[in-house]
Amino acid sequence: MDQWISLDWDALGANFWSATVDGLTFGGIYALVALGYTLVYGVLNLINFAHSEVFIVGAYAVVFTLSSLGFGPSVPNLAWYAIAANLLLALVFGMLAAAITAFIVERVAYKPLRAKGAPRLVFLISAIGMSFVIQYLIFLWRGPNPEPTVIMFENKAIFDVGGTLIYFDSILIVSAAVIMMIVVDQFIRRSKLGRGIRAVAQDPDTATLMGVNRERIIVSTFIIGGLLAGVAALFYVMKVPSGVLYLGGFLLGVKAFTAAVLGGIGNVRGALVGGLLLGLIGNYGQILLGSAQWNDVVCFVVLIAVLMVRPEGILGSNLGKVRA
Repeated sequence: MDQWISLDWDALGANFWSATVDGLTFGGIYALVALGYTLVYGVLNLINFAHSEVFIVGAYAVVFTLSSLGFGPSVPNLAWYAIAANLLLALVFGMLAAAITAFIVERVAYKPLRAKGAPRLVFLISAIGMSFVIQYLIFLWRGPNPEPTVIMFENKAIFDVGGTLIYFDSILIVSAAVIMMIVVDQFIRRSKLGRGIRAVAQDPDTATLMGVNRERIIVSTFIIGGLLAGVAALFYVMKVPSGVLYLGGFLLGVKAFTAAVLGGIGNVRGALVGGLLLGLIGNYGQILLGSAQWNDVVCFVVLIAVLMVRPEGILGSNLGKVRA
């Protein structure tokens, strides 16, 4: 009987560096989306399962903006500064669209339930329902097919590592993910709003008695998560230019949630660690097992394993324990 699972160590050895670079690149995208999960969990102790749809709305905004600026399936014939200006504009619209969607999700799916003191399970069901509503609104509007391919620039190799060419998009995505994590981490630690977020995460009742506007903190947290999802959306379209469709946020959202759990959900630094690690594990797994479909399976196995063995994740601590 043929083995239906076999481990191809030779293929992993031969493709190690390319798998590492691709894993870190997608890991950077997972990490940016994971921040939205981790911030909301840190403040509300709830999983916002509609966050994947916040991300995909941002991706649609990026594609529409670039398409309206003349970008299409071929490399744009523009100077580098013109391309950079257009990408910046697409980034702004992607972030705005995702932030507005996150705000609407909070107002519709969470605020009315908070006012009624609903149990946590009801919040979970409400978030899942909101996720389906957004998915099928997009389906009714855009149909079942992916949006047209949008190429942002000619992706040139910058240098060589172990015989593997490292391309510009990988350097850009990983660098931007690390920089964004540092910015968010320092914002949470040092800004007035960040101190408010930490206070609500640690003890919402005491924070309210001390004058912290809890509602403003919650809304701000959703909006920050949305803005970061918009950044991730631009990088996702850059890496997968033909991958934007109404269901496209679901799988990536599950992986980002897995990354948040792996790093320690509620921990900003954990989102980066978890995202990069999950990207690597998924890519190594798919090469070792011989098919791209195994990437998803490996990621889900990681989620189950972490929940069973170390549910607090690698870094463990929550948002309320962060010290400035």
